[in-house]
Amino acid sequence: MALGFGWVGRWVGTVLLRSVAVAALLLVWEAAPRLGLVDRTFLPPFSEVARAWWELLGDGQLGEHTRASLVRSFGGFGIAVGVAIPLGLLIGWYRPVADLLGPLLEVFRNTAALALLPVFTLLLGIGETSKVSIIVYACLWPVLLNTISAVRNADPTLVKLARSMDLSTPRLFQKVILPASVPAIFTGIRLAGAVSILVLVAAEMIGAKAGLGYLINASQFNFAIPQMYAGIVTISAIGVAFNQVLVTVERRLGSWRVPASP
Repeated sequence: MALGFGWVGRWVGTVLLRSVAVAALLLVWEAAPRLGLVDRTFLPPFSEVARAWWELLGDGQLGEHTRASLVRSFGGFGIAVGVAIPLGLLIGWYRPVADLLGPLLEVFRNTAALALLPVFTLLLGIGETSKVSIIVYACLWPVLLNTISAVRNADPTLVKLARSMDLSTPRLFQKVILPASVPAIFTGIRLAGAVSILVLVAAEMIGAKAGLGYLINASQFNFAIPQMYAGIVTISAIGVAFNQVLVTVERRLGSWRVPASP
């Protein structure tokens, strides 16, 4: 029982410690406009932003825009992960495939997703297809490149040992390559999660009729500054929550990858 309470105490202490910086930021945000350190027309106090956020939530606008953004962001993110991991394993393991696709990877990996946004819009229109497609493109590269690197950097001693045991290629991937690659792959997945939200906001500012990016852009255009910041805060909260989900999944997979101590 004492051990259980000790764990709870440590957890509460960690949460409080991590909340100090956020609380300090909100305090400065609230005080600076009221003290005249910044123009409250352009940076209203946090309490006004919180009130605007609550009003948007109450009339259903925030839920509608958030739902539209999450469908686009998670849809594009999921497609990118589903394509990038198998492709990365293939490129990282088979040298002929890497030699064939290497030049194309070098060209496209150095082309920013937002630079191609007008191209996606021209080719696919201003509907959902172009927005999801640009998210897929942006999220593909962190996952793909990290997966390729993880496979190529797998411990060669373990690979040779597995080959000496006459393991087939599928079993080699299952027993050696995939467990060793999980941390690097999840680093790419977490990067892609952040990118999916950032690119989405930019995409929604062009031709969208719903979404948090549209809410921010429309609020800025109508000079509804508290509503604009409410949209920004919502995006930040979604990004933090999504990252925590991925961290939790990574830890679960990490505990599966590393055998428990006796």
